Amino acid sequence: MSDWNTKVIEEFRANEGRVGGPFTGAPLVLVHHRGRKSGRELVSPMMYLPHETDEDVVYVFASKAGAPHNPDWYYNLTAAGRGAVERGTETYSVSVRELTGSERDRRYDEQAGLYPGFAEYAQKTAGIRTIPVLELTRVPAV
Repeated sequence: MSDWNTKVIEEFRANEGRVGGPFTGAPLVLVHHRGRKSGRELVSPMMYLPHETDEDVVYVFASKAGAPHNPDWYYNLTAAGRGAVERGTETYSVSVRELTGSERDRRYDEQAGLYPGFAEYAQKTAGIRTIPVLELTRVPAV
C-alpha cells in the first residue's frame, strides 16, 4: 500500500471517517478486498456516491484518477463478488455488482456533477476505457 493511502486510512480511522486535504467534506469509504493473486487482505480509500433512498447501497468509481487502465481493487472486487466497507465507524460486508449501460452512465454523471474531478477522469480515459461503476450493497450479518 502506498504511503499516501496509508496516511488517508490512518486519518479516516482517527477521525470517525472524516479526512481533510483534497477529501475535505467528500464522502469517503475504506473498501476491503482480497488480492486475486496474493490472497492478501487489502484496503483502498475511495470516494463514494450514496444511493438516494437506500442507506445500505453506495457506488464507487474505478477512475484511478483517469489512468488508462482500471485499478487492481476493481478486478479484486469483481472477481470475488464481495468485500467489506468501512463507513464512518462501522465496518460491514458488501456484495458487488457492476453497473452497465444507462444505469452506469447515470450514476457516473451524478458523481461527476458533484465532483468535477470525475468529469476530468472521464475525459482522460475517453476512447481508452469506460470507467467502471460498482454498486456495493450491505449484506445482512448472519
